[in-house]
Amino acid sequence: MRQLVIAERVCLIGHIVSMVFGLVGILLVVPNAEVIFHLSEIGQTAMQWSMAGGGVVYMILGTAAVFLYGLRILGLGRTLAFMLPAVLISLSSELLGTSTGFPFGHYSYLSGLGYKIAGLVPFTIPLSWFYVGCVSYLLARAGLEVDKKPSLWRHIGAIGLGALMLTSWDFVLDPAMSQTALPFWYWQQPGPFFGMPYQNFAGWLGTGSVFMTVAALLWKNNPIKLERSQLNVPLVVYLSNFGFATVMSLAAGFSIPVLLGLLLGVAPAVAFWLKASAASTQVTVEPAAQEVSVASVKVALK
Repeated sequence: MRQLVIAERVCLIGHIVSMVFGLVGILLVVPNAEVIFHLSEIGQTAMQWSMAGGGVVYMILGTAAVFLYGLRILGLGRTLAFMLPAVLISLSSELLGTSTGFPFGHYSYLSGLGYKIAGLVPFTIPLSWFYVGCVSYLLARAGLEVDKKPSLWRHIGAIGLGALMLTSWDFVLDPAMSQTALPFWYWQQPGPFFGMPYQNFAGWLGTGSVFMTVAALLWKNNPIKLERSQLNVPLVVYLSNFGFATVMSLAAGFSIPVLLGLLLGVAPAVAFWLKASAASTQVTVEPAAQEVSVASVKVALK
């Protein structure tokens, strides 16, 4: 278990460092290419590596961190029960979207995110759906106490809010990543929301809701009860990825998407984390039960 925790932390730290390194490359080096000539040979090599594969590395490390977290906290069965639907359903949506324009709108991926499946979708994209979708759903599920007070409405709420938090990340990420000096995808028919069509949000909500629903059904007979300390990694992953997107958007002058993301993504994520803490505390404290047991002992002694 200790080795698993170490591997998880190494991947998580590497994931965050890779995002910071990527921000430096995209925001500072690309617009000012002459900076590279003033770096040492090692610095130039590092920047070339960052530009060639930095996006791939940070997504792979994020996937590895969340997968290892899942093994430690959820177990292999439940982790795969979320990962496989998330990857397969999101890949299907992305292939459909890049081929037909449904459900996101007409767009195409450029280079920088790794090998493209069917020449259309980088293999890292379904991985990002998995790891951001997983942490979003876990925070929503724990915050709404789905496993402690199970009900249909709590399940629906966790799926809906988890998908909303996932989509809120895209509110902030998509405008910048498609319009930066080194774009990773572009919209063939730009929309009214900072270059994105409103249809894109419906596609994100729908895709996220579908694979979260599948995971909820697969977890139906195998509930999980997460305490606050067990939700630290999901919160860190969500906030760090949101932070990456925020810096990108603010650098591009897009403040409204960031405000929307803070309201619909970050605020619920933090609130769910706090709510899970209060719920776990309430469950562990049972003074009434202690009083009854003491009373029973006194009676027995008489």
